Amino acid sequence: MNARPALSPIDALLSAADGALRTVFGAHRAARPCPRPAGPTDAASLSEHERRLSGALMRVNHVGEVCAQALYTAQALATRDAALRAHFEAAARDEVDHLAWTEQRLAELGDRTSWLNPLWYAGAFGIGLLAGRLAGDRVSLGFVVETERQVEQHLEGHLDRLPAQDAASRAIVQQMKEDEARHALDAEAAGAVPLPAPVQWLMRGAAKVMTTTAHHV
Repeated sequence: MNARPALSPIDALLSAADGALRTVFGAHRAARPCPRPAGPTDAASLSEHERRLSGALMRVNHVGEVCAQALYTAQALATRDAALRAHFEAAARDEVDHLAWTEQRLAELGDRTSWLNPLWYAGAFGIGLLAGRLAGDRVSLGFVVETERQVEQHLEGHLDRLPAQDAASRAIVQQMKEDEARHALDAEAAGAVPLPAPVQWLMRGAAKVMTTTAHHV
């Protein structure tokens, strides 16, 4: 993987703004095919309650990908290590796939993304930028590991909660879970350090607020 040189401050700012607008308001195109089960993928076989539950869970998953995109974009902006910047950008490309897949499934379910996506993006971007600028690359990578571990657990919980017959949503969530686990392992291999327990607790608390709110809004 070739690492591109660092952008000038103005170019970096413009690139970050462009990324934010694309993530929050743009339509996303996946580089990989959307995971699909062998059976039907439409929502007609779901009851109204099941369809609403699947929609709410996939909306929460979409918010998680908005936050991941913000986190990786901020960390790529903060680091001065060209190879590490390329690492963050590669992970962000996987998250674009997840954005596209969850958006597609939400449309199939007749549901929507969160109205608060600009807020979620801004919060995650701020955390990523502070971690990268103030704490350094190894702690920044530690944020990636802890975030991805929490997301992996969260997706495992969604596999338990999704209606059994909603095989289409379950296939997407399973592939996302595998990707997040790989991102955590990659960050560990790149030199991540474990975060202090209070920081982990704070992150879990913030994630709980986000997932509970996004389930409805």
